[in-house]
Amino acid sequence: MNLTDAQAEWRDWLKSERRLAVHTLTAYEHDVATFLQFIAVYLGAPPTLEALSKLKPAEFRAWLAERARNGMARTSTARAFSSVRSFFRFLDKRGMAHNAAIGAIQTPKLPRSLPKALSEADMGDLLDSGPDRERAAWLDLRDHAVLVLLYGAGLRIGEALGLDKGTVDGLLGGGQDVLSITGKGSKTRLVPLLPQAVDAVRAYRDACPFMAAMGTRDLFFVGQRGSPLDPAIIQKRVRDIRRNLGLPESVTPHALRHSFATHLLGAGGDLRTIQELLGHASLSTTQ
Repeated sequence: MNLTDAQAEWRDWLKSERRLAVHTLTAYEHDVATFLQFIAVYLGAPPTLEALSKLKPAEFRAWLAERARNGMARTSTARAFSSVRSFFRFLDKRGMAHNAAIGAIQTPKLPRSLPKALSEADMGDLLDSGPDRERAAWLDLRDHAVLVLLYGAGLRIGEALGLDKGTVDGLLGGGQDVLSITGKGSKTRLVPLLPQAVDAVRAYRDACPFMAAMGTRDLFFVGQRGSPLDPAIIQKRVRDIRRNLGLPESVTPHALRHSFATHLLGAGGDLRTIQELLGHASLSTTQ
């Protein structure tokens, strides 16, 4: 088999087995094609399967360096390298070519991007967004309660969805306004709740049809059929709201937590206190 046939088989595999979207498939093909063009120039001859199996780390690094010199974004190069690595893995699994050198190359490091905080006005619009009329009302109360906890208490989505019924019953039944949250590294922190957050949680509890049958250790937030709530449901809800409001794609569940911290700081909050509320181990993370 020659290289052209191998590329065709790889493309068919991506399409039928991986079921990649058309634009993603096109991007993969383009990335590998530009890599092979570079290798052809670098080696001084069109590459073959045998030649690909003999490439050393220096050749892969030369390709990455060439992209950097041409001003290619690191995100673009990281994606291109992922495409090329996928192609080489395919060749290896099909017994067409084996190259261990590519495994010695690290994926280009990407700059860490912080979620952008919403303005207070946009945050208000998001929380006040209308219900989804195509589903039961208690589901809207559930989603609203989660979003209020993310913004009003600065919880991570995993922390909010990890609350058990016993913890919430203790909050609502004892007239408390503080939640004990176990975050990353099993570290526990106390998070004060605004009355609006307590009211939102209570409204969901009273409306949820599965609540009466739940034990104290069962997760408080559940899906439409009573199973633990999948974070993807909340992520989708935020996507739907941001589209309806014309908000940017940077508006995600985690951006609500970021907005919590940003708005507190803007209102004169102490950075150390915000660090404690967020459950950050390092002040630099909060900064």
